[in-house]
Amino acid sequence: MRTTLIASLMLATALPFAAPAIAATESVHDLSATRAKMARIEMRPDTSYLNAEERQVVNLLIQAANKMSDIYLRQNYADNPQVRSAIARNRRADQPLLLDMFDLMTGPWDRLNEDAPFWGTQPKPPGGGYYPVDLSKTELDSYIAAHPAEKDALLSPYTVVQRQGGKLVAIPYSKHYAQWLEPAAKLLEQAAAITTNASLKKFLTLRATAFRTDDYFESELAWMDVKDTPIEITIGPYESYRDELYGQKTAFEAYVTLRNPKASAALDKYKHYLRDMEANLPVAETYKNFQRGFESPIAVVDQVHGGGENVPGIQTVAFNLPNDERVREAKGAKKVILSNVLGAKFERILKPMGALVLVPEQAALLSKDYMENETLFHELSHSLGPGTIVKDGRKTTVTQELKEQASSLEECKADVMGAWNILFMMKKGEIPAAERPQLYATYFTGIFRAMRFGLGEAHGQGAAAQYTFLREQGAFSWDSGAKRFRVNDDKMEAALGALIAAIVKLQGDGDYEGVKAFYTRYAKLDAEAQAVVATMQSIPVDIQPSYPEKI
Repeated sequence: MRTTLIASLMLATALPFAAPAIAATESVHDLSATRAKMARIEMRPDTSYLNAEERQVVNLLIQAANKMSDIYLRQNYADNPQVRSAIARNRRADQPLLLDMFDLMTGPWDRLNEDAPFWGTQPKPPGGGYYPVDLSKTELDSYIAAHPAEKDALLSPYTVVQRQGGKLVAIPYSKHYAQWLEPAAKLLEQAAAITTNASLKKFLTLRATAFRTDDYFESELAWMDVKDTPIEITIGPYESYRDELYGQKTAFEAYVTLRNPKASAALDKYKHYLRDMEANLPVAETYKNFQRGFESPIAVVDQVHGGGENVPGIQTVAFNLPNDERVREAKGAKKVILSNVLGAKFERILKPMGALVLVPEQAALLSKDYMENETLFHELSHSLGPGTIVKDGRKTTVTQELKEQASSLEECKADVMGAWNILFMMKKGEIPAAERPQLYATYFTGIFRAMRFGLGEAHGQGAAAQYTFLREQGAFSWDSGAKRFRVNDDKMEAALGALIAAIVKLQGDGDYEGVKAFYTRYAKLDAEAQAVVATMQSIPVDIQPSYPEKI
């Protein structure tokens, strides 16, 4: 007999003091300590400069963003609504904390603790709500091998896989999530009817259509062209981080933001170097990718509301979208930096971490400017390196070949290339070369910030691999007297180049087994790293911003 997670949770609710599953959870999971890792911050973005029309549009977009949260709740785990109801009805003394944790994590698994359950004992299904909970990757591969005509539908970024008898069937997002996508589409159409900005009107109209058709290509192209408006809206299915079964299914999310024209213009010059950055990569010419578009607009924004995957767990400080290689080859990708979120993280997390990670003279070099630069060039670097590749004579993509390993390796690549490309800008005279020590101190401390997310999270796993690889290369050393690390400025650049070369080769070869071997060797922490992380208990792992429901 197979006991489902929801069945065990309902049993726990009925027998709150006797159920062994609950007792076991209480003994191993300190909810208060976990909750304390996330610092609550009330965000107060400036919206005073919006006119009445723009304010109307933003408030409609906030409502649409909330629909993305309704969908993502079910994408993370299909039975999440019933799980939340079970928690809400239980009689435990810590019920308010349990409910708060559920909402924080969008489910009963702790994202900061390798997805350990804090309610019930069942592990998180690797396929979340995208696949049947009992479906293994081996079974899915076998089914696809026996039914090759169904592969594209089953592995589409925009379908949910379910069992029907002995078959696996792919249900389009537009059908499966119609209860929320249709109202979201209507809200976008209302906003489109109000705005007088032609480019925003076009995007919102096309994105509403995409919600009903699952064809996002035209709306992605239109999103790249939105201009001459303070409103920067990102809404739809994008990242595949939580599809740990196959790395293909996209999660709905929304960023309702307002553009800072002056800051955006100041950084916009860097996008013109993208082709030069590609040429400067320390890899063989065959791995360089000049097929993508290099328009890549850059936006510095303040977030005013979020939705879907944007809300729970670790907060995004920037993103590079869309992920569709067809759009990237046609127009590049848009880089968006969430300035208010980044600033809050620097002050509450990265700045106090410096004194615990680095020897004092290097800890003093930490800079918010370089956290922002590293973030920007991380996003720019997502546009570099292999995308569409040829493997065994067939045209494919890095994501398709690396499957569930793709996201983590891509984040690792972007971190390292980010630092590499800042060094390139220093050589070009765009950034003062004398500030190289500030770059290294901020980048290295940032590795520890990401490692605290957990090695089961894409950014955390990639950060651990950076740490171990760079240490192997002599880029930093342990000062046993200070019990802190010391960055070796003279060796860091060569070490970064070696790591880029290793990662890009894995991506360009579509080497799935090679990536697994890479992480087996490098995605781990040695005794000194663990000791330093252990000193950070009083520093939040991340922030939990709250935004107004109406501006």
